[in-house]
Amino acid sequence: MIENRTKALDQIKSLYPLKFKPILKSTIWGGSDITDFKNIKPPLIGIGESWEISGVENNISIVSNGELTGIPLDKILADKKEMLVGKKVYQQFGETFPLLIKFIDANDDLSIQVHPDNEMAKKRHDSFGKTEMWYVVKAAPGASLYSGFESSISPDEYVDSVNDGSFTGLLKKYTVKEGDVFFLPAGRVHAIGAGCFIAEIQQTSNITYRIFDYMRRDADGNFRELHTDQAKDAIDYEVYDSYKTDYNKEINQPVKLVTCPYFTTNLLELDIQMSRNFEKLDSFVIYMCLSGHCTLKDNKGNSLFIDRGETVLVPADTEKLLIIPSESSKLLEIFID
Repeated sequence: MIENRTKALDQIKSLYPLKFKPILKSTIWGGSDITDFKNIKPPLIGIGESWEISGVENNISIVSNGELTGIPLDKILADKKEMLVGKKVYQQFGETFPLLIKFIDANDDLSIQVHPDNEMAKKRHDSFGKTEMWYVVKAAPGASLYSGFESSISPDEYVDSVNDGSFTGLLKKYTVKEGDVFFLPAGRVHAIGAGCFIAEIQQTSNITYRIFDYMRRDADGNFRELHTDQAKDAIDYEVYDSYKTDYNKEINQPVKLVTCPYFTTNLLELDIQMSRNFEKLDSFVIYMCLSGHCTLKDNKGNSLFIDRGETVLVPADTEKLLIIPSESSKLLEIFID
């Protein structure tokens, strides 16, 4: 049956908004909120991440709605090319889907880490670098995260602080709440703390340099590998006044949170229908539903319901979209500008 669906790809002249089967990741720091948030039954414990849309090798998302159900994202991209992602995006990234979209549930502290930029990642790993952003969906009282340095240090001081266990004291710590946003360009040291439930948008890359892991052991009783030396050259040591992204909330208007060469993310909080025009946008558009539920109707006659915890990929050949909330709803809108 799947073979027949794959063959049918050639016959499809226009794509529809796509949902995907979530790729659930069990982690030592994972909690129990992801399956509840996404209304997955039965509930699962210890799930740290849900990869909503992924083109990462060996973790390719599979369509879960419509006539393309069961077809991997990479096969659709290989067949439909710019129809799916846009001409400019396809010219730049080819048949690699350029973004990885996640929900993250931190029941315990994540390791302190950093990611290489494109140049370093290409040289060392033949991979894209990893610039990302976080949107705090919810947070337990007192939950916090690290982003950037509190004060200036040298690369050698970094190594010494990791070795003597004082590294966390050098980082900027933020107590967080729902709606907080952090942009994390490649090179910025960061870590999600216990009690944070986060939507993460990032470049398609799985390259992480783990700097500090609180002396935790894995399931086999071993300390997890650290990448102290690799991280030394990847870290941006510059100190900034603030590492948090400020924005002004508006209801029923798109609010730009982050724009960078790799993605643009808007926040949509709406209680009435909203029209979106993509005629001049040469990109796919992704919607992550953070609360409420909506119906999406495109200019091609397709209609799709999106509930809290669901993510939808609207193909680049869509010109217009009508978002109709059934109740007050919140979505992240993501594309490449």
